Amino acid sequence: MKYKVADLSLAAWGRQEIILAEKEMPGLMSLRKKFKGKKPLQGARIAGCLHMTIQTAVLIETLVELGAEVRWSSCNIYSTQDHAAAAIAEAGVPVFAWKGETEPEYWWCVEESLKFAGGKGPNLLLDDGGDLTVVVHEKYPAMLKDIKGVSEETTTGVHRLYEMMKKGTLGAVAINVNNSVTKSKFDNKYGCRESLADGIKRATDIMIAGKVVVIAGFGDVGKGCAQSMRGYGARVLVTEIDPINALQAAMEGYEVTTMDESAAHGDIFVTATGCCDVITGAHMNKMKDGAIVCNIGHFDSEIDVAWLTSQKNIKEKNIKPQVDKFTFPNGKSIILLSRGRLVNLGNAHGHPSFVMSTSFTNQVLAQLSLWTENKKYQVGKVYTLSKELDEEVARLHLPKLGVKLTKLTKKQSDYLGVSPGGPFKPEQYRY
Repeated sequence: MKYKVADLSLAAWGRQEIILAEKEMPGLMSLRKKFKGKKPLQGARIAGCLHMTIQTAVLIETLVELGAEVRWSSCNIYSTQDHAAAAIAEAGVPVFAWKGETEPEYWWCVEESLKFAGGKGPNLLLDDGGDLTVVVHEKYPAMLKDIKGVSEETTTGVHRLYEMMKKGTLGAVAINVNNSVTKSKFDNKYGCRESLADGIKRATDIMIAGKVVVIAGFGDVGKGCAQSMRGYGARVLVTEIDPINALQAAMEGYEVTTMDESAAHGDIFVTATGCCDVITGAHMNKMKDGAIVCNIGHFDSEIDVAWLTSQKNIKEKNIKPQVDKFTFPNGKSIILLSRGRLVNLGNAHGHPSFVMSTSFTNQVLAQLSLWTENKKYQVGKVYTLSKELDEEVARLHLPKLGVKLTKLTKKQSDYLGVSPGGPFKPEQYRY
């Protein structure tokens, strides 16, 4: 099939938003300018499985401008922006994504992204969460001989890659894009700092000030979420398993406690751990009337939605798309957002374009490296991009913000042992 989207008539709207997003994505636009007419990805067949948003549309069209042939699916059943998918389909890129897919439809879309013209498969994968990578390994292992590598976007997918590497089952080169500083410390933190509140407010119109918000997990995502909720005037509680993260949270002024203790007190609950069974049925039984429960981790395993929907004495009512009310026998209700999937993409439009430009610039650099420098990598290993590339991604985004870097004098650069313009390596500093 050429594509499958919700409504192709939304393409004009999507195109106008793509034009707006391009102005906010200087990293990707700089790469287009740098490689204009050179087509360094010529011959690459990239299968992508990443949220089909306006920002992703700019990523896709950057890959195409660099010479790649691209097929795409979304990595979440609720995250597709239908006008973005329509615009990409109209531009001639095969895309298989629409908001509100069923689970079987989701997996069909993923597999369609692997079917290139002439019966060929992909020779590069661009993944977010690891589903595409797992499908290739488990259902289409013969494709691995042609695949030069996979670049992985998010923490959960990276965990899966390292598990496969540890077990010796990873059949391709992999680049861990998530652990680039300009991804994890920007997208994960600053993106969630804005998009979490966007999702909660679009879903419920609730006032956050004065409420008790429980953030499960104080990694990069949790840090951004906690900062956001406190910025709105909430009293923020944090739950953590990691002593260092817990100490950081405490020294930031947050109360660090357990979900068992906070379940009865929270007004809004946000899971950001990447783990399973973070909020269980026992926790939901303790929650107060009107509590809002949502997740901002990649998969829907953090909240035990299956328990909630299996209780015959708990009545479910859909209020609007991705907003469901569950009423317990005692009359109290809790509000579940996006069925426990990513609240910022299910109930809103995800991260702003600017922060996604830093993430997606790393993705393009990873794809370029896998395609043009493949011999320096070993199959079955997971790599990260260099510190120099990380700093260059940051550098590309500074002019948009009006930032002016200080340049070292010769004396200063000699003292530090680095060139006047960097890049800086911590081991070179004199302590």
